[in-house]
Amino acid sequence: MKINQTLLGFIKKEFLQSLRDPRMRLMIFLAPIIQMTLFGVAISSDVKNIRLSYRPHPNDIILEHVYQRAIKSGWFIPAQTTFSDPYEQIKANEADAVLVSPPEGLTESVARGNGQVQLLINASNVLRAQSVENYMNSIISNVIKKDFNRKNDILPIQFDIRILYNPTMRTAVYMVPGVMSMLICLITILLTSMSISKEKETGTFEMLVSAPTKNWEIILGKTLPYVVLGVSNVPLILGVAVFVFDVPMRGSFFVLILSSIIFVCTTVSIGTLISILTKTQQQSMMASFLFLFPAIQMSGLTFPIENMPPYMKFIAYLNPLTYFLELLRNIMLKGGDVRVIISHLGVLILMGTVLITISFKKFKNTLG
Repeated sequence: MKINQTLLGFIKKEFLQSLRDPRMRLMIFLAPIIQMTLFGVAISSDVKNIRLSYRPHPNDIILEHVYQRAIKSGWFIPAQTTFSDPYEQIKANEADAVLVSPPEGLTESVARGNGQVQLLINASNVLRAQSVENYMNSIISNVIKKDFNRKNDILPIQFDIRILYNPTMRTAVYMVPGVMSMLICLITILLTSMSISKEKETGTFEMLVSAPTKNWEIILGKTLPYVVLGVSNVPLILGVAVFVFDVPMRGSFFVLILSSIIFVCTTVSIGTLISILTKTQQQSMMASFLFLFPAIQMSGLTFPIENMPPYMKFIAYLNPLTYFLELLRNIMLKGGDVRVIISHLGVLILMGTVLITISFKKFKNTLG
């Protein structure tokens, strides 16, 4: 069989072009190994580390047993709260679930034969909310049967469950804000990452830098259009979320737009840095996906950050998508807690400032 030499020449050329650059070899062969190692350790669909708070009545032995048994189960951890109001604890994202004792105390209520404890559940994260009730029923059963020697099948305690922020437990309410943040991140980083590398690849970069312009004018001129394009997508995506998927918009539209502008500036800074560090559009595309795939997976969109080991959580909290996703869910579903908004926006502003500063320095070194 005769081999097509033209086809063979093209194949050889593409292999050589792709593999001759050490950075491309690292992206192709080393990056998958690193990502598989990270995801194998970090990603878990098991629901655990649920932050549990409780408001016991004085001398309420049974509720104290229930809380301690929940903490020892490994599913729950103590919530670090600053509010006394259980609703505020959940709104401020300090707790995922709160046990509220009846006025006379759960122990007294059980003694009277009508034991009922209120369980408040934050359903803005549907995956976690669906597991809380099952876990608590199992724990209540163990407490009554083992700690208080009650062997009958009918438990003397019932839950008065309050599902907050997503009472119908619709997955769309939980997932759509995450998809919104992911789309904005994809659009801005992919477009921006190829802006300067395109000039390098086509040979116009030298003409660009030799023109009578300053460095900051070049960088802002190449990035501001993508900030505008990214922000212009927000009302469109938000409209689909609210009117098509019926996701509630309980917070301020102005705060959401402000948060989006800051997030877009941060992601554009990431794209700019990638574009400056790479020489070709192919490298820019590869580097963008090298960042985007772990960023999306480790943002809390598909897998809870709370399930990750501590050293992996550190990486997740260096991810701007983590903070914007929490901001969207807090503003849209909870109405927007001031402390959450200020703290998360502060982190995004800090990230954006650091990234754009590094970009300016790297751009100056490239010219030198």
